[in-house]
Amino acid sequence: MNAEELALRAQAMAERAMALAMEARAAAGEAMPAIEHGAAAAEPFLLLLTIFLLACFVGYHVVWSVTPALHSPLMGVTNAISSVIVVGAMLATGLGESWLAQAFGFLAVTLAAVNIFGGFLVTRRMLAMFQRKG
Repeated sequence: MNAEELALRAQAMAERAMALAMEARAAAGEAMPAIEHGAAAAEPFLLLLTIFLLACFVGYHVVWSVTPALHSPLMGVTNAISSVIVVGAMLATGLGESWLAQAFGFLAVTLAAVNIFGGFLVTRRMLAMFQRKG
């Protein structure tokens, strides 16, 4: 093959790629309204439910695979995460427009506060086991 033949084949391939790109753009333009409608209808509930289920799954496996020596640091991190949850729950409660959003926000604040205080009590008892008696 010489350079001219290669250039002609490359030109033909580029034109074919351009035609395929135009076809793909047209197909995407036709499908976009259906995709946007389906995503808009399912997005709030399914997206948040998926995130919640994945967080439960990951959290379960992380907590159960922790060695006993790392339980105190894990409790400290859990308390820090719960404090962030309290701030988010307070925002949800205060900014909620429906009584249901406010009720769930209040429930989240209450449960996260119980988790924080209980975590501090458990951490304190665990650390007391390592102190010397004297």
